[in-house]
Amino acid sequence: MTRIALDPFVRDLDGESAALRAAGPLAEVELPGGVHVYAVTHHREARALLTDSRVVKDINVWNAWQRGEIPADWPLIGLVNPGRSMLTVDGPDHRRLRTLVAQALTVKRVEKLRAGIEALTNASLERLAALPAGEPVDLKAEFAYPLPMNVISELMGVDAADHPRLKELFEKFFSTQTPPEEVPQMMADLGTLFTKIVEEKKANPGDDLTSALIAASEDGDHLTDEEILNTLQLIIAAGHETTISLIVNVVEALAIHPEQRKKVLSGEIPWEGVIEETLRWNTPTSHVLIRFATEDIEVGDKVLPKGEGLVVSFGALGRDEEQYGPTAGDFDATRTPNRHIAFGHGPHVCPGAALSRLEAGIALPALYERFPELDLAVPAAELRNKPIVTQNDLHDLPVKLGCPFGHDA
Repeated sequence: MTRIALDPFVRDLDGESAALRAAGPLAEVELPGGVHVYAVTHHREARALLTDSRVVKDINVWNAWQRGEIPADWPLIGLVNPGRSMLTVDGPDHRRLRTLVAQALTVKRVEKLRAGIEALTNASLERLAALPAGEPVDLKAEFAYPLPMNVISELMGVDAADHPRLKELFEKFFSTQTPPEEVPQMMADLGTLFTKIVEEKKANPGDDLTSALIAASEDGDHLTDEEILNTLQLIIAAGHETTISLIVNVVEALAIHPEQRKKVLSGEIPWEGVIEETLRWNTPTSHVLIRFATEDIEVGDKVLPKGEGLVVSFGALGRDEEQYGPTAGDFDATRTPNRHIAFGHGPHVCPGAALSRLEAGIALPALYERFPELDLAVPAAELRNKPIVTQNDLHDLPVKLGCPFGHDA
């Protein structure tokens, strides 16, 4: 089996995903830093493995970890060994931690956030409208980033004053280009920041999820301080990064498919279809690291060996022709059915999926209603991915806003 090295600079994610699919449902891959794992790259096999009890999150199952081959300063160590949370446990412990988060992120409770999301969206649009007319705007920095960060921070009770530091630390946390000598300090700084947030909530609890996690621990649910800290970090990291990429990727998709964009703006194609197709075709999460096999597992005509690590390559399986047919590589906002698994599958499906869909479903129609002429300011081929193996994330998204609706040219 030929090993495919994942590009730490993410210069051609589509080409890399195609190579992974071509290697079969199970591919040998090399992560940045020379770490060898396997990747599941086809939809059917991914669904099966994501519900297979023989695939676990316990890093101590990993042969390479047991042999001491994974250095503490590996740039991706924070993603592989982030501490005890629902991301790293299975079975009853996973259900216990996940239940507390799921109770705060039910569709009904998320819907209650609608008014706040609409207000934040409108405020962001006002800021965009106040920018100098005719000049390119980084839509990611000015619109796609602030909205999800403000929403998730409100949900978790994080002060806006902490946003710049969170942004700086998460940039390093996700990047494959963080110098190894900076990794331990970056992890320590994240721990310090989240400890401060938790301590503030212990002293002054509010109507937020962090306070609810603390209260659950005090009421006998036995969450440790480590579990509270790591759950807070997990939700904030996943809760804003995925939505940022989703918003950015929708804008890019519509810009390079003007015929579908026209139908969306006329109402012929619903925004729901655009969002779901973007989740499939240009998924926010390219790879999820790492699960581990407790025994040999057959995957198609290959075997995932006991003790080896497994990456779920969502970028590859989202365009699997066995699942989506010969048009799998095409963006088609009218595609139906569209049973993608961009938010995961089974017991570990992302609990924030409803929130991400709600944010995108509010922000994107409002953006295009206000700026119906919005278009890329550079050719799509010039857009650059950030060096992040796990997130399908652009450095920036330069756009031309055009005249706001209702304003004279």
